[in-house]
Amino acid sequence: MAFAQNAVVTIAHVGPTSGAIAHLGKDNENGAILAVEELNAAGVTIGGKKVTLKLMTEDDAADPKQGTAVAQKLADAKVSGVIGHLNSGTTIPASSIYSEAGIPQISPSATNPKYTRQGFKTAFRLVADDAQLGGTLGKYAVKELKGKAIAVIDDRTAYGQGVAQEFTKAVEAAGGTVVAKEFTTDKATDFNAILTTIKGKKADVVFFGGMDAVAGPMLRQMKSLGINAKFMGGDGICSTELVKLGGDAIADNQVYCAEAGGVEGQQKVGMEDFKKKFKAKFNADVQVYAPYVYDGVKVMVAAMVKAGSSDPAKYLPVLAATKDYKGVTGTISFDNKGDILNGALTLKTVKGGKLTDIAVIR
Repeated sequence: MAFAQNAVVTIAHVGPTSGAIAHLGKDNENGAILAVEELNAAGVTIGGKKVTLKLMTEDDAADPKQGTAVAQKLADAKVSGVIGHLNSGTTIPASSIYSEAGIPQISPSATNPKYTRQGFKTAFRLVADDAQLGGTLGKYAVKELKGKAIAVIDDRTAYGQGVAQEFTKAVEAAGGTVVAKEFTTDKATDFNAILTTIKGKKADVVFFGGMDAVAGPMLRQMKSLGINAKFMGGDGICSTELVKLGGDAIADNQVYCAEAGGVEGQQKVGMEDFKKKFKAKFNADVQVYAPYVYDGVKVMVAAMVKAGSSDPAKYLPVLAATKDYKGVTGTISFDNKGDILNGALTLKTVKGGKLTDIAVIR
């Protein structure tokens, strides 16, 4: 009967595990599964009681309406914490429901600045935001890639618009010229009209605010239209899947993207170990954000252990005060908004059919 003593602590992961970017949602979910399995194997004691962690996994299909429905379901289920959502467009509306319910939420990947600027005490993020992401890429387009005529396309989502706006601001601040601003959707497959306009404006850099599922086909259509511009985007396109989707339409050093995170020096060892463990367990390579989800679960549970309680009201202040937690994604400390302190960005390019790191920027 010893088992009956085990209290169960439920935490949830939410991401798009169906739809066009299901590969990214599944990647994130797998990061959560790995963390929970490891913690349970090692044994977790909270407030003197041995506990078993239970992971609830939910699908928001990258859809804001489904995101809020799932958030309500988790609030009603009184979960102890939520790791998610993946997209800014689902994370932001869901965050007000978690705030209302007092449930801590750690997003591993939502980069729109608005998420942590709503005054919610329950909202945390593990990556740099769009101001940093779009800003760095905009400067890079002008200074390093020597872009003279820059075109900007966004997919009208909270993420795509946010990162495109910050990119545009940074290009203009660096003295660059934006020759075209075009729009598509996160479900579109035909970009001939907007690409033809861009070709007419002789763009030498094309920035896309959106996800890899749209960027892959867009790169193929750029090639068939004979557009040889450099192609840039944020973390939404910075995945191993993009390389598959773009295929031979991607020339070496044509694609430049930034992942909203990054490890350097000694920390690389931990990340490499994580990638090996992940591959061994799921027979898949890490796409982008699985390690951030993994750290999110572990940082949340560490706060519960330290607080001696899995009650959100009791462990939330301890989570907010997290300082110098050593994760596989680097050192985690939160500022007073719930943003990661000193967040890194990793600039990458595609070479020889592989994503290759250029530099880690803080």
